[in-house]
Amino acid sequence: MHVLLVKLSSLGDIVHTLPAVEDATRRGTTFDWVVEEDFAAVPAMHRGVHEVIRAALRRWRKPGEGRFREVREFGRELRRRSYDLVIDAQGLIKSALIVSCSRSRVRAGYDRRSAREPAAALFYSRREAVETKDCHAIERIRRLFAATIGYDLPTSDPAFGLNTDGETEPYCVLLHGTTWESKHWPEAFWTHIAQRASQAGLTPILPWLSDSERRRAERVAGRVDGARAVGSMPLDAVADLLARASAVVGVDTGLSHLSAALGRPTVGLFGPTDARLTGCVGSRARNIQGDIECAPCLSRHCGYRGDALRWQGETVEPACFARLDPDRVWTQVSELLA
Repeated sequence: MHVLLVKLSSLGDIVHTLPAVEDATRRGTTFDWVVEEDFAAVPAMHRGVHEVIRAALRRWRKPGEGRFREVREFGRELRRRSYDLVIDAQGLIKSALIVSCSRSRVRAGYDRRSAREPAAALFYSRREAVETKDCHAIERIRRLFAATIGYDLPTSDPAFGLNTDGETEPYCVLLHGTTWESKHWPEAFWTHIAQRASQAGLTPILPWLSDSERRRAERVAGRVDGARAVGSMPLDAVADLLARASAVVGVDTGLSHLSAALGRPTVGLFGPTDARLTGCVGSRARNIQGDIECAPCLSRHCGYRGDALRWQGETVEPACFARLDPDRVWTQVSELLA
């Protein structure tokens, strides 16, 4: 069976889709995958993906000469192709519109109660009810694929199907960047964890993708001997950096999920988001969840109004990270390294 898969973004969501792709690949299914152009490197890493079809929805929304021509050509390209089945694993109106561009008669996705945007279900010829409550995103997508392609839901642990061979090198990647204000681990914590890594013989590496991330990475690196702030890199280069790391510590961001999928010793830091639903999954991954009364709040901005929570005399903000202090986190890293 040859399937067109639509899963556009984000990076973490794309990583969470890989186990379902692996399940189906082991049963003889091949995929073409429509994905946002910035994330195309990850689907290309899986052996079951025959072709990666790049969409540029983020760029197409901006004014610019030639964007309408690109959109028309994108739609024509999808209509020229023939598939046994199209699966929308995103459950949004924008992904459902892409599904509608295909000339396949069998278009599958979540039903109204399961889709993130219920109206997306109107675009499908087959709608699947998938349990969403207390269900990790990986399990949710595995259930969707099993129901739409037609095989028994595997009971095995998720396998990502990525090549994890290769030599590791003595460095620890610190994934400090995130888009949510409430998911930022305090900068003092990053400095301390970088010092612990350096003392353990691991070079701390702090990647950055934006100006604010660059400034934070350079400040932390400037306080720790041997630490390095690494400038913006293509996603495939970042994946290679992660694949060779001795250890990775990261907030809830797509790169943390990719590190776990690559089988690296990864400690994920979860404050406002729920590790039960979107935690890092992998053979050597651990998640630490903030445990104050309002966490996880699933809010982009911290609304904590209780007494100040402190670490080494300093107020911790966001408050849900107060008990995820660097010493506790490094203990988890040390156990994974052992």
